[in-house]
Amino acid sequence: MAVRTEELLLNVGPQHPSTHGVFRIIVKIDGEVIQEAIPVMGYLHRGTEKLAENLSYTQIIPYTDRMDYLSAMTNNYVLVSAVEKLMQLEIPERAEYLRVIVMELQRIASHLVWWGTYLLDIGAMSPFLFAFRDREIIIDLFNELCGARLTYFYMRVGGVKWDAPPGWIEKVRDFIPYMRERLKVYDDLVSGNEIFLSRVKGVGRYDAQTAIDYGLSGANLRCTGVKRDLRKDHPYSIYDQFEFDVPTRTEGDCYARYLVRVEEIKESLKILEQAVESFPEGPVMAKVPRVIRPPEGEVYTRVESPRGEIGCYLVSRGKDTPYRLKFRRPSFVNLQILPKLLVGESITNLVTILGGIDIVVGEVDA
Repeated sequence: MAVRTEELLLNVGPQHPSTHGVFRIIVKIDGEVIQEAIPVMGYLHRGTEKLAENLSYTQIIPYTDRMDYLSAMTNNYVLVSAVEKLMQLEIPERAEYLRVIVMELQRIASHLVWWGTYLLDIGAMSPFLFAFRDREIIIDLFNELCGARLTYFYMRVGGVKWDAPPGWIEKVRDFIPYMRERLKVYDDLVSGNEIFLSRVKGVGRYDAQTAIDYGLSGANLRCTGVKRDLRKDHPYSIYDQFEFDVPTRTEGDCYARYLVRVEEIKESLKILEQAVESFPEGPVMAKVPRVIRPPEGEVYTRVESPRGEIGCYLVSRGKDTPYRLKFRRPSFVNLQILPKLLVGESITNLVTILGGIDIVVGEVDA
């Protein structure tokens, strides 16, 4: 006797666990197989780009903190570097070193949140606690540097707000070997676990051409074998002074994305090690006017955030507020492939695939 099924329309989310904030997915399922998936963003929109038209350039920086709140330092940088490019400012070397150090610490902290919450989403509790314990060390470093734990408002047009306090660089240096040992524990705990492998290997697979067609970046692109990293391909700040590799895999599945992000933490530790050993003396701010008025023109800057390529398109009319500001947000772009990946998959793999993309809703709907 044939099994009779009928289509069912389900809302997955918008509870925060697994579906992240106000994000939800309307799925049409036949039995347990997804026939159609429609992402719905909810109502998080802050209108950052429009609000910026009535704010001074310094006032916009806290808004960038709140887009991808797990990578606030990177967001700060993409904005201030756009303004600096228009103004043709020369940034002090010590300031650039501090920027690179905090951006790489931010990358590690962001990947730790992803690692812990991803494994929590698919059923593992201990990794979440381990990841947040180790991330807390980075948060304490940020708190000591700029007085905040999540949204930092640290970078400025022309440099950074404060110099590193006495002993801070030494604490960063001590963190590097500690984190390397922790990564070995993470590998032993998770990377070869049979249950974990059965949940992620071969799930959510796509090839390099598909990734390129959808405009994917970050680990979502590098998991298909495309070795693209803006720190290498279009060096900004002082990244061309450091030796590091760009991790890639060729499988294009959730496990490949997992491995790429873990390897990226190791490469960030390499950059940090070189930066703290060659950390220079000097000022941390360039000479900038009290009221920042970039000359008339337009510019686009892009940097490699933990989620991929984040870009800032800025148009100036020579005033103290931007004429137009537009961000290229990697979470928003990377999310576009989700409906394609879900169709034909079991409903049990939905959370695995969504979590593997690694989105921050504040950036998707900024």
